[in-house]
Amino acid sequence: MSLHRHTPLTIAALLATALAAGPASAQGSGKLRVGLMLPYSGTYTALATAIENGFRLYVSEQGDKLGGREIEYFKVDDESDPAKAVDNVNKLIKRDNVDVLVGTVHSGVAMAMAKVAKETGTLMIDPNAGADAVTGPMCGQNIFRSSFSNWQPGYAMGAVMAKRGHKNAVTITWKYAAGDESVNGFKEAFTKAGGKIVKDLTLPFPNVEFQALLTEIAALKPDAVYTFFAGGGAVKFVKDYAAAGLKDKIPLYGAGFLTDGTLEAQGAAAEGLMTTLHYADALNTPRDNAFRLAYAKTYKLQPDVYAMQGYDAAQMLGIGLAAVRGDVSKKAEFAAALRKARIDSPRGAFTLSASHNPVQDIYLRKVEGKENKLVEVASKALADPGRGCRMQ
Repeated sequence: MSLHRHTPLTIAALLATALAAGPASAQGSGKLRVGLMLPYSGTYTALATAIENGFRLYVSEQGDKLGGREIEYFKVDDESDPAKAVDNVNKLIKRDNVDVLVGTVHSGVAMAMAKVAKETGTLMIDPNAGADAVTGPMCGQNIFRSSFSNWQPGYAMGAVMAKRGHKNAVTITWKYAAGDESVNGFKEAFTKAGGKIVKDLTLPFPNVEFQALLTEIAALKPDAVYTFFAGGGAVKFVKDYAAAGLKDKIPLYGAGFLTDGTLEAQGAAAEGLMTTLHYADALNTPRDNAFRLAYAKTYKLQPDVYAMQGYDAAQMLGIGLAAVRGDVSKKAEFAAALRKARIDSPRGAFTLSASHNPVQDIYLRKVEGKENKLVEVASKALADPGRGCRMQ
């Protein structure tokens, strides 16, 4: 008998098996396919590693399952290149058929990711990029952030610097979405409190030739400088600022990425710098201590803000999946569960705003040795305004 000939009974059995497999898979039996789109090369490589480590740590703490489903990972290096972003995200969605997108670091890349996620209805959790638009005009029922908006640390620092008596300031950053938005948040709070902006200085991303701009800062003699840099650029800026003799003359303040994950490389040049962020190295709460110990044991490294954000991205995914029993097609129920949730983060518990951005405390931190030590809460439960968000 031919191997390709089926009796009516075997055909019926095959159909029954296929039908049974379809709905079961849709309801979330099979493995959950998670697409990690992160900058695994370039300026932000260390940030990508920390985010992935944090994400995997939370999943491992849940027995390698979320919402009853084992996790399968697919990875794409986005190279922090917005021009390649649409092709890269489509590799994960179309080639790898992922259920969830997790990414990224660079704000310009994240905005392209969010656009594709919105168009395709793919669930997306942003574990770092603070592009205001992701939870502003590009917000969607299927798009969430576990980190911050660029506006939040900037706004908090504007209030801090005004309170500390600074009357005028120069800002300096890369000329891209994250830098622009961080500076705009700072200026909003600083000018509201009566402060004056002397000049906004920028250079193209990821350029690190700071000398001409540092010479200009020295000539302008502002009361203080506000800056946004991260990764390798932050290391070089802090060292160059100190080497130019500015550190002891014109106080330098920044969004916390200036000194997060960079202190080892910055050395003495970073000592005493004050930054604002939704995390600090010495919160000393039971939740944070447990996280830091588990991370150090697993990776033989101290966690930073990026690791914490990756951890909370997985935690948010777990909360949503638990509510829908692993069925990612139930987007409205997934979103409703997360909007109601109080997320027990190492940073301190937070909730999500109507536009799916964390409502969280922003801390003032000071560099002491190799730590960003907590000074005080700069802004309590600060909610991004979510300007332009029209949630579907």
